[in-house]
Amino acid sequence: MKEKVVLAYSGGLDTTAIIPWLKENYNYDVICCCIDVGQGNELDGLEERAKLSGAEKLYVLDVVDEFCDEYVVPCVQANAVYENKYLLGTSMARPLIAKKLVEVARKEGAVAICHGATGKGNDQVRFELGIKALAPDLKIIAPWRCNETWGMSSRQEEIEYCKKHGIDLPFSADSSYSRDRNLWHISHEGLELEDPAQAPNYDHLLVLGVTPENAPEEGETISLTFEKGVPVAINGEKKKVSDIVKDLNALGGKHGIGICDIVENRVVGMKSRGIYETPGGTILLEAHQQLEELVLDRDTMAFKKTIDNRFADLVYEGKWFTPLCDALRAFVTSTQEYVTGETKMKLYKGNIIKQGTTSPYSLYNESIASFTTGDLYDHHDAEGFINLFGLSLKVRAMKMAEIEKNK
Repeated sequence: MKEKVVLAYSGGLDTTAIIPWLKENYNYDVICCCIDVGQGNELDGLEERAKLSGAEKLYVLDVVDEFCDEYVVPCVQANAVYENKYLLGTSMARPLIAKKLVEVARKEGAVAICHGATGKGNDQVRFELGIKALAPDLKIIAPWRCNETWGMSSRQEEIEYCKKHGIDLPFSADSSYSRDRNLWHISHEGLELEDPAQAPNYDHLLVLGVTPENAPEEGETISLTFEKGVPVAINGEKKKVSDIVKDLNALGGKHGIGICDIVENRVVGMKSRGIYETPGGTILLEAHQQLEELVLDRDTMAFKKTIDNRFADLVYEGKWFTPLCDALRAFVTSTQEYVTGETKMKLYKGNIIKQGTTSPYSLYNESIASFTTGDLYDHHDAEGFINLFGLSLKVRAMKMAEIEKNK
């Protein structure tokens, strides 16, 4: 029997061309594995395409709920945003995909896992760190880094390679954006986006929504309910996380929310420009932060921002299955014990406008905060506090004045 390789399969031109390439260069039986994290109709016709391309078997694994519950939720709880803009849509899906590839490899007794990520991108790092952490014995094959045997540098060359190997599928050589889609977001790279001086062609580019200019003239108010930092209901209706994300994607897309144009710093050292559409995720993170600012104490909130940023970096770098990432998730989870309540927001032309936040654990005390202060706060107490709080500043100023006088 031939040895087996598990291929991370999308059904696109790249991974279709990889199937005959693996058989030709490694003499492996190819087991295709498509991980459904919410790509939608991209999965149509995969089984027939994989078999026509020479695969021995195809797995299509629906992990949408696992993706939302075990990967999206921790990122929401950590308000995880890379470089202040990117909501980690591709990044948070890669460790789960790596985990499932390893599971299939174990089930099939495969000796290797193959992925179609390029040698310039972040995904090669994310896939391979996940595989190394979970199955260090498995060989990893990355065709785009195999210069001597891959030899293809354009879509037309890949189409010709497929035809040469008896695979005549309706792929187009036309240039298009390079996209990655899952339930959380869709990313766009390539074409005019490769020049940071050019404005994006949003009429051609957007998939999940519209620009703020094309959003409705009338806003829409919604509410989100959280329990321990987990979204559990939208507009008072209880739903699982994946359904809440779907609903918010439709609402956010309709109102032009969650479009991000960023030049980011990739793990491999280069800068890359991309457009991310994350309508539902943008709303979820805003709602979660509004609730946290109501219930977290000052010190916890300040320290959590540091942890949140470090966690976002780890997710971006593909370090999900690491001791540090485990520890940071544990800290974030502990902070969510009382992040329970409801946030109301108005969606209007790309904006998310606060409409009120409530929680049974709110630390906001009107008796203290109101201008008509009650018994819990005495204005005179502030004088002694300021004297002590500013003592070091005053002592330094006195010393500097003394030095200046002696000159």
